[in-house]
Amino acid sequence: MTNNQKYTGLEIAIVGMACRFPGARNWREFWDNLSAGEESIRFLSEEELAALGVDRSTFEDGRFVNAVARLQDKDVFDHSFFGYRPDDASIMNPVHRIFHECVWEALEDAGYDPQQQKGGIGLYVGAGDDSNWKLYAGIRNRDRKLDEITFNNLVSKDFLASLLAYKLNLKGPVFSVNTTCSTSLVAVSLACKSLLLGEAKMALAGGITIRTSKERGYFYKEGMILSRDGHCKAFDKEASGTVSGEGAGVVVLKRLADAIADRDHIYCVIKGSAINNDGSRKVGFTASSVEGQAECIARAHKFARVEPHTISYVEAHGTGTLLGDPIEIEALNIAFGKDKTSPIAIGSVKTNIGHLDTAAGVAGLIKTALSLKHKKIPASLHFTAPNPEIDFDGGPFYVNDHLQEWKRNDAAPLRAGISSFGIGGTNVHAVLEEAPAPQATDPERTYKLLTVSAKTEGSLGRYLDSLQDFLLKEPGTNLGDLSYTLQAGRKHFTWRQSLVYRDREDLLSQLQDSRNKGLFVRSQERNGGLVFLFPGQGSQYREMGRDLYAGEPVFRQEMDRGFSIIEKLTGEDFREVLFPSSPEDTRINDTRYTQALIFLVSYSLSRVLQGMGIKPRYMLGHSIGEYVAACMSGVFSFEDGLRLVLKRGALMGSVEKGIMVSVGMSAGQATSYLETGISLAAVNGPEQVVFSGEPSQMASLMDKLSAADIPHVKLHTSHAFHSSMQDPILEAFRSELEQVTFNKPELPFVSNLTGGLISAEQACSADYWVRHLRETVQFSQGVTTLLQQGKGLVFLEVGAGASLSKLVKQHLPGVTDVPVVNLVRGVKEGADDVRYLNNGLGQLWSAGVSLDWDAFYGEERRNRISLPGYSFEPVKFPTEVDPFESGFFSADAVAVTLQEEDTQREYVFVKQERNGLSTVYTAPATETEETLTALFEDFFGMEGIGVEDNFFELGGDSLKGMLLLRRIKKECEINLAVKDFFDRQTIRQIALYIDDIKLLLEEKSNASNKSFII
Repeated sequence: MTNNQKYTGLEIAIVGMACRFPGARNWREFWDNLSAGEESIRFLSEEELAALGVDRSTFEDGRFVNAVARLQDKDVFDHSFFGYRPDDASIMNPVHRIFHECVWEALEDAGYDPQQQKGGIGLYVGAGDDSNWKLYAGIRNRDRKLDEITFNNLVSKDFLASLLAYKLNLKGPVFSVNTTCSTSLVAVSLACKSLLLGEAKMALAGGITIRTSKERGYFYKEGMILSRDGHCKAFDKEASGTVSGEGAGVVVLKRLADAIADRDHIYCVIKGSAINNDGSRKVGFTASSVEGQAECIARAHKFARVEPHTISYVEAHGTGTLLGDPIEIEALNIAFGKDKTSPIAIGSVKTNIGHLDTAAGVAGLIKTALSLKHKKIPASLHFTAPNPEIDFDGGPFYVNDHLQEWKRNDAAPLRAGISSFGIGGTNVHAVLEEAPAPQATDPERTYKLLTVSAKTEGSLGRYLDSLQDFLLKEPGTNLGDLSYTLQAGRKHFTWRQSLVYRDREDLLSQLQDSRNKGLFVRSQERNGGLVFLFPGQGSQYREMGRDLYAGEPVFRQEMDRGFSIIEKLTGEDFREVLFPSSPEDTRINDTRYTQALIFLVSYSLSRVLQGMGIKPRYMLGHSIGEYVAACMSGVFSFEDGLRLVLKRGALMGSVEKGIMVSVGMSAGQATSYLETGISLAAVNGPEQVVFSGEPSQMASLMDKLSAADIPHVKLHTSHAFHSSMQDPILEAFRSELEQVTFNKPELPFVSNLTGGLISAEQACSADYWVRHLRETVQFSQGVTTLLQQGKGLVFLEVGAGASLSKLVKQHLPGVTDVPVVNLVRGVKEGADDVRYLNNGLGQLWSAGVSLDWDAFYGEERRNRISLPGYSFEPVKFPTEVDPFESGFFSADAVAVTLQEEDTQREYVFVKQERNGLSTVYTAPATETEETLTALFEDFFGMEGIGVEDNFFELGGDSLKGMLLLRRIKKECEINLAVKDFFDRQTIRQIALYIDDIKLLLEEKSNASNKSFII
């Protein structure tokens, strides 16, 4: 059926969501419960009530209702994920804790990392007051460990929005909203208007209600909002009210045009919304107004520019109260013109999860959005017959009492309305519409790269489990979109796992193996940068890079450009040499072809990497490989580079044939074997050199080596490169070089002649490149030079095989923190080139190298999709508390309360890991540094803090500085001034200052004692 959707330009898309509702930890569980007609209101047993202190007489009281609508696991919070100290988290209002995680889950569901988002992100949230927690937190902070400002920030619901904005770097409009029961839908409406005004590129909106008192049920009072039987029977003749529930919900919003352009996953479209207040048009402050509600709904229709009869479902406020339900239906009848042409279903999510107060509106919104997504209307529970006070005959509405398919009446899209009304008269209504059809994507790549990360090893393992469960439940998931979303739409943390897979079965199998084997990598800071290694002659083979040529557009484009230039220069198609039709064709090993093809493959692969945002800080080539480094650095053009290597290869291939031998000895030992006809061609490692020379002399050398039992291998080369046998061609090559325009290098690379970083004078000298052809390749010294540049290096071999990777590893005995990765298989490896490349890219990412994922996909069309969210560490904190359990606020009572909590609490604080810091870890070297490091780690709840790490980069601010300073002064027994502390922002600087003060005080004391003795 055609979806005839017309847009006004004022539409807002819901592109992400997260929720914690009774019986549901996320929106998928919530939808399963709705679809199954599940009621998530629990009835406590007599035993449970007794454990909560409810006596038998209360339980047997006819007015007592033992119903609760509670959240699961509301006492856990991953404080370290958000950078909170354990002490802060224990005081923090549970509202803040849960909503922190919900907001992060919603952003992940939308496929966005707030740190990478271009344009401001707004936040509109609301929460109810909680005097119970304020009293409890006040007692906990009786010793003033937290200053008053920090205490209020963590405890007051009014700081919920701004605290989240600070932690997540949200730079759009940020508001705390409260209109009682309509709060969260009002927040959504305000966020929509903000987006339309251009105040933000993206907005989060929602609300939360958490009860911190111990839930024991309630006493029914006739005429009040709570029901007599613990059920919400909205619009039913037996309705007597609702049940108080708790929950949190948040949606991610974008302008529809932006969401479509960004290929977002769209749950549904908000066509328009309206907010008003009843004013005094009602019998009392807490009463509802027919006129006020009807006016609000009609305004929403007008803003959305929809005809009421095109709406086929309304998610009602539906509290199940005797007065509220009739007023709501009457208002709907008026707003819809009492048009009975098309029946309209109504329902209320409160029948499933109770009344969530400030989170009620967003709960209804999420339910309705999911209904539009799945094109099904869940049942409104407990409806048997209508409340006789409700005028259902006066309009098109009927209560939907079973799960039904949601079908269009004609070509018009599915539409719904949702209402939320607050005590005090603030009404809000929104008009929703089904999402436009998902945009077409390109076919999935044959091999796909999965990247998953977390802040802790345990979290990563649990996430892989959840991803596996997701794939089993959602077999139709587009795997290309899955990989893209995890790469471009998630923040990348310390603990990482990458997998290259072909299809769903392959991925599921690897997920299971990875989980069982614990193949997780802890990435490190890579401030030293990336080193590109370009291999030389000997790495080539027939069909080198064949799969890359077929499957990587940029690689093929650069290769074809090179083939075209070569054909103009030589009249030959080198493509036929690299990818020959005959298995007997081994021209690839002929030097006149070899050098140009090695150069072309490495250069083309480098261009692929650059397009992915993978750029070198340094480069090191081996012999002909240095020409790739020079070309990448801009020393000469690609065309000149090809011309030079073609001439070089032709000249080197024209001399007499010779022999090369790799020998296991040091460069110093090698000098004693040098003689006329034998040259030292290369020093590849601390104990590996290459001799090169005339056949007869080299044969004699090999006999000597065998007699001395020195390991050696004759290399498969046709000529004696970097030897005196090349002398006849040097002047001819110089003539070719003198025709080239040289430029100063733009990227540093290492000279094979010196083993040091090349100078501009060397790089631009024809004489340098002549000597480069003839003299010893100082590869080993080049590696040593790079390792001296600092920590955090990653070596990446950009060419066929892993010969240079193996040589680099010889320089790293016992070293595990310098990754060495190669990207193209060797001649004896049977893996597909594309799979091999993706595996190498995954290793780079796992090591901590950043990739530009949008560039990685280039013109390939991929969509963001909804995937399971982050698996937070379940660290327990107090949540349901009773400040009065040990009496009122006497000192003894407070002491007893705190002592009991300290002995009974189940906190398992997980220190966060150092991640994303600009400094490399430096261990403490003095007693004072050790003391301060322990204080810093305990204060920040972070392990692995180094003495060079900056206080502010660790998450410190002026208030935290005052608190930490207090601890330092106490522990170190020194009077350190505030200015002195902030002037010295690292442990090392502070420790040096403290030691200097102590030394000065000691000297003064000694001087005073001597004076006294005199």
